[in-house]
Amino acid sequence: MRAGIVLFPGTNRERDMALALQRVTGHRPEMLWHRDTALPAGTDLVVLPGGFSYGDYLRCGAMAAQSPIMQAIKAFADQGGHVLGVCNGFQMLTEAGLLPGALLRNATLRFLSMDCRMRVERTDTPYTNRFQRGQVFRSTMAHGDGNYFADDATLERLEGEGLVALRYATPAGEATAAANRNGSARNIAGILSPNLRVLGLMPHPENQVDPEIDGTDGLPLFESLAATLATAAA
Repeated sequence: MRAGIVLFPGTNRERDMALALQRVTGHRPEMLWHRDTALPAGTDLVVLPGGFSYGDYLRCGAMAAQSPIMQAIKAFADQGGHVLGVCNGFQMLTEAGLLPGALLRNATLRFLSMDCRMRVERTDTPYTNRFQRGQVFRSTMAHGDGNYFADDATLERLEGEGLVALRYATPAGEATAAANRNGSARNIAGILSPNLRVLGLMPHPENQVDPEIDGTDGLPLFESLAATLATAAA
């Protein structure tokens, strides 16, 4: 699996993401610069990691979405490439039009830095096939603008087409208001593109891939990707 992680001014989660990918593939992903105009030949996966691109001085992710490399990423996605956006990366995907909706200020109007739990809504995707449907896993949120919003028609389409990948839930798997710390519509934590190859989510599964640091709850997401792309390359 040949993966590339895009760096923008203000990105700060690229090393965590690189370690997570290296753990499941044995290979260090390539770091890509936001001013690049093309992706390396043979790229299988592009990751837009977390951080505070351009200091969040406009809408989060809005300036990064205009970076030269985003045109190459859009073309890559249009051709069926896999794209993962985490936290600020999810914000970029919505700003660039690769995923619907928007990420608004948290309902509390405060930055949230805490553990959360997500429920896996489907397991027939490149990102979730190593989970069990309905499985709840722990992850970490660190954002001020993670409140997922879309109009009613879009929300109905996401639900009807099974494009909600992950939902904030209690440890028992209940999608309650208390489990939904940022106020996201319908407890949505992550959504997929119609071809299931683009995933955006707010929490950071790359934080939980090492048993000696913070557990391995997030590891199945990366194992899912590695297995999917290894099969595709075979």
